[in-house]
Amino acid sequence: MLRFKIGLLVGGCLIFLLSACSVVPVGPDVRYSRAAMLHLYELESWSFEGRLALTGEGDSWSANISWDHSSDSEKIRLSGPMGQGAVVILLAGNVVTIDRGGDDVQSSTQPEEFINQQLGMLVPVLSLRYWVVGLPEPSLSYKETDAGFNQAGWLSEYKQMQLVDNGAMPHKMTVMNKQVKLKLIIDHWVVNDVKKN
Repeated sequence: MLRFKIGLLVGGCLIFLLSACSVVPVGPDVRYSRAAMLHLYELESWSFEGRLALTGEGDSWSANISWDHSSDSEKIRLSGPMGQGAVVILLAGNVVTIDRGGDDVQSSTQPEEFINQQLGMLVPVLSLRYWVVGLPEPSLSYKETDAGFNQAGWLSEYKQMQLVDNGAMPHKMTVMNKQVKLKLIIDHWVVNDVKKN
């Protein structure tokens, strides 16, 4: 019992220290502008770490999230406190693989349907890879709003931006429709150079 209490105390201290170290340069002068972010379509790779909350009509959950994007794949890792219950989603081409650890690995050639079935809520992952960097998916029409845009029946709003490599990237954002609301806080971005022609 004492060992359990000490573990809780150490875990709580670590969480407190980690949260104290995440300093994000934000300010009222850093505002969302789609036009100022168009160059991000040319990024070959980016990654971020943050926190995700997903609310649906009869369910809600939250997780830590890390997302690694490259020109040909997406790797999304969702986990609870201290890395517990980690799930890794790998999307390459039209194949998605979900790894829950151990021997629990499943694949499908219908990425969005499969991910939505596993999560229990509709999440437009293929569009979300654009929305998280603050851009509409280029193959679909959209309508700009004061703090984001409407696309494919979803509203993306950028509540707070942060400075990353002399440019602005999302810090706090929401993506929602009538059934689902996704809140994302991005604590740390790594943005690589744009493609060289």
